[in-house]
Amino acid sequence: MFVAPDPGLLRLRAATRAVLGITLAVALCGTAGHSLVAAVTGGLAALLALFTVTDPTVRGQAVTTALLPVVGLPVLALAAVLHDQPLARDAAFLAIVGAGVYARRWGPRGHSLGVFAFMSYFVTQFLGTVPAQLPELYAAVTVSLVAAAFVRFGVWCYERRLPQPPALPAPDSGTGLRRATTRQAVQATAGAGFALLVGQLLSQDRWYWAVGATWWIFVNTTSRGETLVRGFRRFLGTFIGIGVGALVAVPLHAAPLPSAAIIAVCVFGIFYTAPVSYTWMMLAVTVMASLLYGLLGLLDTGLLALRLLETGVGMLGAVLAVLFVLPITTDATTNGWIARALRSVHASAASAAARLAGDAQADPTPHIKELEAVLARVRMSLAPLLHPLNPRRVRKQRALRVMELLDDCAAETRALALVAADADASHDARLAVACWRVEAAVRALTAAPPTRAEAAPVPSGATGGTEADHPALHHLHALEHALTDLAAPLQRSVDLQPQP
Repeated sequence: MFVAPDPGLLRLRAATRAVLGITLAVALCGTAGHSLVAAVTGGLAALLALFTVTDPTVRGQAVTTALLPVVGLPVLALAAVLHDQPLARDAAFLAIVGAGVYARRWGPRGHSLGVFAFMSYFVTQFLGTVPAQLPELYAAVTVSLVAAAFVRFGVWCYERRLPQPPALPAPDSGTGLRRATTRQAVQATAGAGFALLVGQLLSQDRWYWAVGATWWIFVNTTSRGETLVRGFRRFLGTFIGIGVGALVAVPLHAAPLPSAAIIAVCVFGIFYTAPVSYTWMMLAVTVMASLLYGLLGLLDTGLLALRLLETGVGMLGAVLAVLFVLPITTDATTNGWIARALRSVHASAASAAARLAGDAQADPTPHIKELEAVLARVRMSLAPLLHPLNPRRVRKQRALRVMELLDDCAAETRALALVAADADASHDARLAVACWRVEAAVRALTAAPPTRAEAAPVPSGATGGTEADHPALHHLHALEHALTDLAAPLQRSVDLQPQP
């Protein structure tokens, strides 16, 4: 985590801005005379607004942030009204779990609103909210969301100066139970139901920790393997965090200023580590929760031990759900992302060749950006196969080889784009043949139908010469070799012979 790259210091900026936004939100709640419970609710709302809203454009982020109270405030009211009705309360909680996961089918906005709805319900269990507290909580949440938006879009909107990232919806083909988000919604509801029942056997007061653990294990995962790895990392991070919390939070005896300072450090840690290490993020979350319980006068070592047990129950619920309830295999998810990466490779190479052929409108840059984003998802999807505890060594070696060759493809497409950007580069008929061969390799790997470009006749004079005559040829041929080599680990066959 400490040596992970941070291009453009984006993680540092996000973490620092989060501390500023949440601090402002809590300070405004305190200035308004809100209770500690309301201030905690407002601070959590600000944290979620800064953490979960990930639309690709600043405008989209602003719209999603504005919609958060639309889903959050009614859920707060529902949870408060059902506070003393256990059966209805539990049924509503499970319904929100399912709806929150299902909302992922609508992309980043659906994901953000689903998380905010779930956490709005969760926080009422955490704080024991009753209807009489709703006006104060509504005010605290509204003020905090405005404060977070003010910092994010007014004081420090560094995203305005960044290139717009590509929209990257997950591969989610099919309808009904064939759709991944539908299957995950059923899985999450089943896992949360198990966690709720067993969690209540352990504690009638803190059972919601088990449900929360199940929920967060499902967030940002797609396949069975991803969920299992995330569950392990969550439990490990919680286990270490419990130890740190016992050493840090318990001796403070709820001292306000030191607790607030360490909470700020935890917030920074959550945002700084989240993109690179779920274990470290969970460590920071667990220590922060320990400090909040200390401020509320509820913390002791027994409570910390109970949190670990409830987290284990939540992890078990998630594991059982992904293994036995409409399982989504790692291979199915990974193959979808790999196919998208290969299509981005071809689109980038074709755009670069068109640029070299004189088309001033052709630009491989957007395709390269998409490729880099897709490769990040491929790495996440392959993580279960690359995990040190994975006993299947052959599959692990294949996964490593796939990732290595895809990285080679990305490097060649970037180099090809640089050549295409050279104003002095001239058209060479051999480029068309080389691009045809790249497309043929991609088609063979993805089982895609042939395109017009592939069906076109080979240009005359397209042979002869050497790669040194044109640097682009070197990169296209290297790209072709990498794609051909992918056939073995992907267990495909590639035939690059020209069609008659």
